[in-house]
Amino acid sequence: MSATETAAATNGRAEHDAAGPRRFVGKRAIVTGASDRGIGGAIAERLAGEGARVRLLSRSRPEKLLKRLSFNAAEVQWSACDVQSSREVRAAVEQCAASLEGIDVVVNNAGVEQAQRFDAVSDGEWERLIDVNLTGAVRVTRAALAHLASPGGVIVNVASALALGGCPGFVAYSAAKAGLVAATQSLALELAPRGMRAVCVAPALVHTPMTHKHAARFGLAGWSELEAAQPLGIGSPHDVAAAVAFLASYEARWITGVTLPLGWVSSYRLPTERMMDALGDEG
Repeated sequence: MSATETAAATNGRAEHDAAGPRRFVGKRAIVTGASDRGIGGAIAERLAGEGARVRLLSRSRPEKLLKRLSFNAAEVQWSACDVQSSREVRAAVEQCAASLEGIDVVVNNAGVEQAQRFDAVSDGEWERLIDVNLTGAVRVTRAALAHLASPGGVIVNVASALALGGCPGFVAYSAAKAGLVAATQSLALELAPRGMRAVCVAPALVHTPMTHKHAARFGLAGWSELEAAQPLGIGSPHDVAAAVAFLASYEARWITGVTLPLGWVSSYRLPTERMMDALGDEG
């Protein structure tokens, strides 16, 4: 973890600890794709820190995250689940719902991305990105709906600023996340008569392992351009978690069908030429 990332994460935790809200006492939450250092882990920590009973769904066991949550006396359990498998999703969600006796919040965070020129993307790679980032969220939501509190249940989908602005090299990823935004809007209308909500967040660049693997591709100058494209700089996972916690809370009870951009607005232009140059170097 870099010094910048460490500082951002520490500041995010410190401000949350100082505020100390407890909006999820008695609430039951499922978070997919929760890892030791990513956005899903930060969301799980935030919800648990505000009193939620949390269930984590991911392909690999997040040992460090589980230790942190247990150290803070959070009620948390992990279930192995690949969101590309309908069978695994159904089994994991059923297990979570049974142990929690229902579900109040579902956070669809599981996702993958790949930077590649459009003409080099194979059918298999395209299908994988759509399947994990879009259909995976659909599978989890569909399995959870029968157990979701009515009224009051909330689905929070984690999309991306690339669903709103686009960037060379991320056509499949952008398409999947844009589909998630659109699905959230339509689902919100279906769920509204039952007193349930569906919302979405669209983070820009966040200090995560997924983001940092591209750092060498850009070099120092390119990374500076990426930072400059975001008016408030690169965010931390805890910045995303704070937004998710608000949208999932009772405070946002009159908000549904919306996608909240985080860290970026369309008037700030992304450094697309730098990305095209980097992709060209790989070709």
